[in-house]
Amino acid sequence: MPSPGVEKFKIFSGTANPALARRIAEYLGMPLGAIEIRRFADGEIYVQVQENVRGADVFVIQPTCPPVNENLMELLLMIDAFKRASAWRITAVMPYYGYARQDRKDKPRVPISSKLVADMLQAAGAHRLLFMDLHADPIVGFFDVPVDHLYAAPVFLGYIRSHLDTGRLVMVSPDAGGVARTRALAKRAGCQIAIMDKRREQPNEAEVLRVVGDVRGMDVLIVDDIVDTGGTLLKAVQTLLENGARRALACCTHAILSGSAVERIEQSPLERLIVTDTVPLTPEKARCPKIEVLSVAWLFAEAIRNIHEETSVSVLFE
Repeated sequence: MPSPGVEKFKIFSGTANPALARRIAEYLGMPLGAIEIRRFADGEIYVQVQENVRGADVFVIQPTCPPVNENLMELLLMIDAFKRASAWRITAVMPYYGYARQDRKDKPRVPISSKLVADMLQAAGAHRLLFMDLHADPIVGFFDVPVDHLYAAPVFLGYIRSHLDTGRLVMVSPDAGGVARTRALAKRAGCQIAIMDKRREQPNEAEVLRVVGDVRGMDVLIVDDIVDTGGTLLKAVQTLLENGARRALACCTHAILSGSAVERIEQSPLERLIVTDTVPLTPEKARCPKIEVLSVAWLFAEAIRNIHEETSVSVLFE
């Protein structure tokens, strides 16, 4: 089946992060598609596509950030609506993939929630997925349809080169699982790396034990995919400073910032938290002087264009 023409290329947004969707559409020089999404009195979600999408290459932008279940259900209904409206191809653009941290059976009698979400997205009718900085790379293997995995590294790299002295910067992985991410960014920036050795006792809590690497007299930049409660991050900051680091910053792609995370960050010695707009910040969180938000809209826009034109997405990282 031949791919559709450029005039059949359409972008739609759910309600989870319309600001990011607008930035992506503006970068591409095209409007967002017309779609009605509302809630009934009992909380059920109503979706109606309000323009013709027959034969169109449709991209649906919807991160499944908090409220995760609401945004996930909304995405599933949108995909189903496009399928029943005879879209040629449906790509779910999920800047943040909810349930990504439940990616394995680490205890008896627990679900693999991220695999279930993958099954639901495919059952709804998604032909392709586009993510950014998945918590665990093996999640890509949960899908039987093509998946493109973007990284926020190019966005962070631009900030690092223009705002930080890379000659006295050490990038820090908060755990062993994030070493590959940290090493890749550090290599491109020309920095050394260090690793936090930690043991997690309970969900959302982490005990940082020691620093593997030399940070004495250096600026440190903690690199992670998600900042949620901030517990792991702030314990890492404290340990790094106790080990002689001059100052501590962090860059985290997805700013969930649950509970009192922002207040804890404001009161901590963390100098700056650099995040992206994959997850929208409430006005209260956005007012925190320590938080700086970088947009990943151009990366998603270029990836969407390349997917539509059937060209390489990985070229964006070369």
